[in-house]
Amino acid sequence: MTSISPTDAVFYFSINAPYKQCEVLYAPTMPDVVMVSESGLSVQVPTNRLRQFVTSQGIKGRFRMVIDINKKIKSFERLA
Repeated sequence: MTSISPTDAVFYFSINAPYKQCEVLYAPTMPDVVMVSESGLSVQVPTNRLRQFVTSQGIKGRFRMVIDINKKIKSFERLA
């Protein structure tokens, strides 16, 4: 797990998307998706951060994204 500093922003997402919905993550015209975090904020997430979690069933789980003070993603990880 990534260390979190006091200036980092942390967002949590619960995702349950079947594979058919995940196909859009591979479209070259779709570099980002907007997701609503568990706190209700809309957050833009690069599709390449999600692709690594796609299985033949789709994407399912709870995820955490940590962003530094410069709005760069430090980590995007599935939580156990």
